[in-house]
Amino acid sequence: MSKWIRQFHRWTSIVFVATIIVTTIALAQAEPIVWVSYIPLVPLFLLLGSGLYMFVLPYAQRRRLSRG
Repeated sequence: MSKWIRQFHRWTSIVFVATIIVTTIALAQAEPIVWVSYIPLVPLFLLLGSGLYMFVLPYAQRRRLSRG
């Protein structure tokens, strides 16, 4: 499961960077499309979830090993 989460996090970070580039280009136009600025929020929240999971995982494993 942890390997899958790490791979998901990597690919989501690539998508996040791509959405930032697209948003920057879209907002630099003469008449910017404002709603485009909300597109990077989707992968950002996915990165938040997977990043928090990977951050907490070593502490949870250490705690599980000390109990068992």
